[in-house]
Amino acid sequence: MKNSVIKNNSNFHSKNKHKSGYDIVALCEAYPDLSSYVFENSFTTKTIDFANPKAVKTLNTALLIKHYGINFWEFPETNLCPPIPGRVDYIHHLSDLFDASKITGDISVLDIGTGASCIYPILGYAEYQWKFTGVDIDKNSSEHAQQIITKNGLTNSISLVHQKDKAFIFKDVLNSSDKFSAAMCNPPFYKSEEEAFNATTRKLQGVKSLKTEVVRNFSGTHNELIYKGGEKAFLHNYLYESSLFKKQCFWFTTLVSKKELVKGMHASLKKLGATEIKTINMGQGNKLSRIVAWTFLTQDEQKKWVHTV
Repeated sequence: MKNSVIKNNSNFHSKNKHKSGYDIVALCEAYPDLSSYVFENSFTTKTIDFANPKAVKTLNTALLIKHYGINFWEFPETNLCPPIPGRVDYIHHLSDLFDASKITGDISVLDIGTGASCIYPILGYAEYQWKFTGVDIDKNSSEHAQQIITKNGLTNSISLVHQKDKAFIFKDVLNSSDKFSAAMCNPPFYKSEEEAFNATTRKLQGVKSLKTEVVRNFSGTHNELIYKGGEKAFLHNYLYESSLFKKQCFWFTTLVSKKELVKGMHASLKKLGATEIKTINMGQGNKLSRIVAWTFLTQDEQKKWVHTV
């Protein structure tokens, strides 16, 4: 018996639409372009070659069309193509954080490093109708993100800001009057092209590919993947700058790829005056990830925020 559902070996959030896998037939009906990448494997399951960047992007486009009402999602093949299930998991965990803090009403999120795909804003709006301000250093990426926003009719809910100086994260982006329910970030994980290449090679060892050359199956430009000093340097810059804008975000959050960085982040945040720090674990297939969240608001300031913002 043929199977059209690709199972996810994962521990996704309970609200994640993809926790049980992908129905390839249904996705092909929603986005017929996907059909040309589908084949039947040795287990008589319809699937795609997950080592093929074009196949992966087409699958994710189909997911957005079928499940999130996003009918236009075009950007250069060289830009990072984010996997929808993992990205929307961050959104759901952020929603849990808001619920626990009793943050309701008009929720606004600052997305650091929005990228050409504009993925967090479009998912956050589709799932929870949050408003977003997206920040990116790359003008070309922002132009493609703006096109996605405009063609999906989201200009009233998502706006973009250009960060001119790569040395900064919040400086020259936030005005003194800006307030956000949370800041979120998927940081660049690598310190060099070589490190990124080696990570891709290790990842693809477990993927049966129709190709022999090593190609990043989710693509990615230099700005999206690489930061001087790598993930650790970016994160500690992020932590420090957050302390300069303590009252403008209720929660500051970020994905953290390397578990060994978490302890140092907690220590740094305590020195910077964070009043509360949380580590939220996420299980995604064979990969374990986590979100670190922190606030500088006192309990009284948190209560006042909830009642006035």
